[in-house]
Amino acid sequence: MPISKDIRKLDFSSELEFLTSRSSGPGGQNVNKVESKVELRFSISNSVMFTDFEKEKIKSNLSKQLIDNDSIRVVCQENRSQLKNKEIALKKFKEILQAVFTEAKVRKPSEIPIEVVQKRLSTKKRDGLIKANRGKVDY
Repeated sequence: MPISKDIRKLDFSSELEFLTSRSSGPGGQNVNKVESKVELRFSISNSVMFTDFEKEKIKSNLSKQLIDNDSIRVVCQENRSQLKNKEIALKKFKEILQAVFTEAKVRKPSEIPIEVVQKRLSTKKRDGLIKANRGKVDY
């Protein structure tokens, strides 16, 4: 059953939990007093935005990224601003979910051109002759 859902249009504000903490890395004295690191958490089973089938699809596709087999966690500490980190974390979260609901394109196998096959075979034949001529010479 194919699912095509545009995650960018959904409003997750009531279902997301944001945690902040002190960020690591450069920042001078400011880094010791400002909590700019943002951690976004989303509980899949408590969500009302997705059907049970969609929840299972999310869990199966993101099984290695889930915490306690139920929550998605996105951490961002790229900027010194907590607000910017929150926006980036939300964007990453939506990209992760969009990837789950985007159907992969079916690959059409391409045909190998005849010239390429002939070139490969002639190269193999030439290399075989070179190797065959490496044997001992009888006088």
